[in-house]
Amino acid sequence: MPHRGFRPSSSEQASAYAVAASELLEVLWGRGQESAASGTVSPSQLRALLVIEKQEGTNLRALGEALGSRAPSVSRLCDRMEAMGLVLRAPSPTSRREVELRLSMRGRALLEGYRARRAAELNAVLERMAPADLAALTDGLAAFHAAASERLSPQRDTDASPLRDDVADSA
Repeated sequence: MPHRGFRPSSSEQASAYAVAASELLEVLWGRGQESAASGTVSPSQLRALLVIEKQEGTNLRALGEALGSRAPSVSRLCDRMEAMGLVLRAPSPTSRREVELRLSMRGRALLEGYRARRAAELNAVLERMAPADLAALTDGLAAFHAAASERLSPQRDTDASPLRDDVADSA
């Protein structure tokens, strides 16, 4: 892996390091998920919860588009999450044929628990870094976040900076 003062000479090198880092993040995320209480959610359920959190009141069609899944699969996924007490369904006020999806208090608590475990795993790694490297990483991640947000949501206001706006795209 890179050492202090490392400067990638190309976007391909930077991409290779980003892929390697994302694979390590997957391991850290998995460790955080494994430490959760029994009855945790699957990766697809977690991703759906993150999308619903980001797009509170979304419908099944929009959730399916965000997840890249077909309507029957999304409906079954939501059935399971509703049975677990993580999601609430309610009739749409604008269309009798649509149902809105919202997180329950249990769903919100579950996401906050995952975030806390993920943050603990990341902090354990970040504490091992030199202050200058940590500052460089912070700057680089901020630039990456801005570029990825622009690519994923070109119509989005890039001045709005809550990092959780794009979290569903990473889960």
